[in-house]
Amino acid sequence: MKATLVRIPIVTLSFVVVMAGCNSKPPDPAAGLPPAAKVTQAYEAQEFAPEHPEQFPLVAATEHRAAAQLAVTGSINPDVSRTVPVISLASGRIVGIYARLGEVVRKGQLLLRVRSDDISNAFANYQMAVSDEVLAKAQWDRAQDLLKHGAIAVADLEVTRDTEEKAKVAMDTDAEHLRLLGSSINHPSGIVDIIAPVSGVITDQEVTNAAGVQSLGTSPFTISDLSTVWVVCDVYENDLANVHTGDPAEITLNAYPGRVFRGKVSDIFPILDPNIRTGKVRIEVANPGMMKIGMFVTATFEGKTEQAYAAVPSSAILHLHDRDWVYVPVANKRFKRIMIVGGDLLPGNMQEVLSGLSVGQQVVINPLPLQNTVDTQ
Repeated sequence: MKATLVRIPIVTLSFVVVMAGCNSKPPDPAAGLPPAAKVTQAYEAQEFAPEHPEQFPLVAATEHRAAAQLAVTGSINPDVSRTVPVISLASGRIVGIYARLGEVVRKGQLLLRVRSDDISNAFANYQMAVSDEVLAKAQWDRAQDLLKHGAIAVADLEVTRDTEEKAKVAMDTDAEHLRLLGSSINHPSGIVDIIAPVSGVITDQEVTNAAGVQSLGTSPFTISDLSTVWVVCDVYENDLANVHTGDPAEITLNAYPGRVFRGKVSDIFPILDPNIRTGKVRIEVANPGMMKIGMFVTATFEGKTEQAYAAVPSSAILHLHDRDWVYVPVANKRFKRIMIVGGDLLPGNMQEVLSGLSVGQQVVINPLPLQNTVDTQ
């Protein structure tokens, strides 16, 4: 019964609202309904006239000269000239892995073992080459004795000597092939040890346990010397004229924002990305040990010529919505908020303004009370 009583007023009110909408008449305050909402234009906070403009002192932006700077983003890559692939000349199945991706290894350290049939084939070829050389040596010795007794011609002696020399070359070649595969001519084994050719960090691993290794195929490991790394960054086409080979650069890591590393531009790639219109710039940087492959960095280049920038008190710059703003006076004692690009902090509580403000232009010294006034209006 209570539920029925609750529904009746709702239906009645809905009917009244529908009828009022159909008649298109404004609500009557005498009928007990609230007056219609008054729509006003939103307040424009970028330009306004405060009640007491004299309470906001002004200061003129001064000139600050500094070397032109260009900041770009990039990533850390290994130095290709310091990167060595680990190559196995023997194919087979891996029976043991003794190093992993990211580990530091030393030259001569055992990396993996491979069971290979190439050893038995190479040893068989070596043994046949030894037999051929023994036979050729015997024929050469016999031909020399027959020549002394006039039983053969000199031409026949030269043929046997040539045969013996070729047999010796074939034997030495098969022996060297056996050693290159990682085995010995005296104690051949089907297990081949793959060792590190240089010292460094394993930056790539292409094998797992029980996997197969192909002769001269995919390198099981790649070892990189990370004492010096490459920072490869993207520079827009319009800024490439400001970057030159040999220019110094300051590198900051996103992971360590308080540290600054110094490098030098080693190459500017001759190919431009047609989609984003950027060119690759390579910087060589000494790695103290904290730089890891793939890290994102910011590279800053300093130009060789100075450029004039505006400078204002740091209190005059207001940071709102991830942007920098200042308030400047306009006509009729009004103020206007403009966006700028703030730069480095300077001595005397001053700050650079890289763009958005001219030298001599006036700004409000302390815009925070002004901004609070805008927010409360």
